[in-house]
Amino acid sequence: MFKNKANGRNNICGIKIAELRKNYQPKMSQRKLADKCQLNGIDIDKNAIQRIESGQRFITDIELLCFCKIFNVSADQLF
Repeated sequence: MFKNKANGRNNICGIKIAELRKNYQPKMSQRKLADKCQLNGIDIDKNAIQRIESGQRFITDIELLCFCKIFNVSADQLF
C-alpha cells in the first residue's frame, strides 16, 4: 500500500514553520501560533502545531495559507 510520506514525515513544511516560529520577533510559542491561527479563523490548537512541526500531521491548504499570512511569506518559502 502506498503511503503519502516524505522522509517519514506527513508534511514537508513543518520544519520550516518551526524555524519561522522560533525566529519570529518576539519569539513565538506553539500556543501563540495556534492563537494567531484561531484569530484568522483556523480552528487549531497547540498540540496540532506540535504535530505539524514534528511531521506527524498533514497540513491543509487553508492552514498553509494561514501560516503564510502570519509569517508574511509565500507558500513557496514554506516548501
